[in-house]
Amino acid sequence: MALLEVKDLQVYYGVICALKGISFEVNQGEIVSLIGANGAGKTTTMQSIAGLIPIKGGVVNYDGQPINKVPGHKLVKMGMSQVPEGRRVFQELTVYENLVMGAYTQKDKKKIKEDIDEICTRFPRLGERKKQIAGTLSGGEQQMLAMGRAMMSHPKLLMLDEPSMGLSPLLVDEVFNIIKDYHKSGTTILLVEQNAKKALAVSDRAYVLETGSIAASGKASDLMNDESIKKAYLGE
Repeated sequence: MALLEVKDLQVYYGVICALKGISFEVNQGEIVSLIGANGAGKTTTMQSIAGLIPIKGGVVNYDGQPINKVPGHKLVKMGMSQVPEGRRVFQELTVYENLVMGAYTQKDKKKIKEDIDEICTRFPRLGERKKQIAGTLSGGEQQMLAMGRAMMSHPKLLMLDEPSMGLSPLLVDEVFNIIKDYHKSGTTILLVEQNAKKALAVSDRAYVLETGSIAASGKASDLMNDESIKKAYLGE
């Protein structure tokens, strides 16, 4: 069953058409990737789904309900959480305070503490730096904090926007291992990622975006072996 369904999505920046009527779906329990070059419309797609930029046309359904006009903070209460491009942690708050902010939909203080302990087990470096100001963390640590903060709301759908951007190859491997591990807990994941090889390796299905349109789609394993995709996006 489709947890997220996007139909004929159109987004404009002024007179420029950024998304030209794209359609795709993410089924319950899947990891689905949107891959493509810079400027293809990946982040615009993510932000429009999350209610951060207005939609000109089309419909976005989440868990069977249209959410075109639902504000972003209400989507979190509905079970959707996003790790934005560029991490966007609260720079002047501590690691612990950032994680608490991720649990703003939760009321049970004991449960919040248990969830923070669980996140710090999943991300040991965050546990070591609980009292550290987030703005002083490395890029990789900030990415882990952004992911941990999103996980605090126990999302049904976790949306990750360019999680590997600016990270060393070692940290990229670590981030993707965390994504795979978290998916095993039953969370559905929509992944926007420029590192197509890594994205396809962890995904069930994928869609290729080119200048605001979907150029190809299918099982991730099939796209990995498609000669045109290999040449254009996998550096082979």
